[in-house]
Formats: sequence, structure tokens, C-alpha cells
Amino acid sequence: AGFGAAGQRCMALARVVLVGGAKALLPEIVEEASKLTLGRFDTPGADVPPLNSASEKVRIEALLGAAEAGGAALALDGRGASVEGSPDGNWVGPTVVADVTPDMDVYKTEVFGPVLQVLTVDSLDEAIALINANPYGNGGAIFTRSGAAARHFQMHCDVGQVGVNARGGAGAMRPATRVEGR
Repeated sequence: AGFGAAGQRCMALARVVLVGGAKALLPEIVEEASKLTLGRFDTPGADVPPLNSASEKVRIEALLGAAEAGGAALALDGRGASVEGSPDGNWVGPTVVADVTPDMDVYKTEVFGPVLQVLTVDSLDEAIALINANPYGNGGAIFTRSGAAARHFQMHCDVGQVGVNARGGAGAMRPATRVEGR
């Protein structure tokens, strides 16, 4: 969800907050993102198209450089990407930026590129506080096996759209009784 349309859509997944032991998922995220294929929109099998302008490519690559200089790790670096037959395309490949913190420009800015920022916290309440403090609250989602955690997220996450992917038995989730949003 962070790489389709080159991340240039309002509901693109820009950030992942890994909670507790979920921090161990970073290598799997990087592996899956590295399998995505760059290509023009009309190229069969292409997952990530070019950016819409050369200035956006420059801006995004500058944000990535500043994040790296500020202590973030480019776990998957899409800078310098190219596509055979389209040498002048505005290519930035799938990028996964780990160790992002809220004080970094990459976090404070809507990147609108194929860039997934990864933050880590120790608890669900810390994740919710982090999400609620971010001014870009279009949506948020939780992936969990815990119906209680999903319900807590649903009730306390202050975004416009809340998604829940709960794995569990039938009836693990009931319909929302309260909806909060910006």
C-alpha cells in the first residue's frame, strides 16, 4: 500500500509502527518491498511507476539523505533506481526507512513517494499516542491477533479511517459502537 502509484496518493501507507516483538518483522518488510518491480504504468507486472516530476524525485531523495544523516537507516534504498528503456524517468525504487523518529523531516513531511517509514515502540498505547500526535491523520490500521488490542486501537486512534485486520475465531470483533476521527 505504500508503493503503488509510487506512493503518490493520499491514502498511501507512509508509516508503519512496529510494537514490541513486531520489531522483528523489519527484515520481512524489506524482503517483500525488494520484490516489487519498477515500470511504466502500461508495463505488465510493474508495481511501482515513476514519480510525477523530476523535482519530486530531487525532493524525496533529499528527505532520504537527511533521514540517513539524522540516524535513520535505509534498510532498502531506492535512490538511483533506473528502468531499462526509460532512462529519463523519475525513478525512486521502493524504500524502507528504519529507525525513524518524530523529529525527523521525513516523518514531519508528507513524502508522497514509494517510501515506507518504520518506527518502533514498546506498547500499543505508545503507538496510539504516536499516531494521534501526527498531523496527517487520514487513516490508520492495526494488524493483530488480539480482539482486545484491535478494539482498543479502534476506540482510541484519532484518525479519519480505522482499519482492523484481526485474526481470530468467529466473533473476535464486534461492530464499532463509537467512531472517532478528525
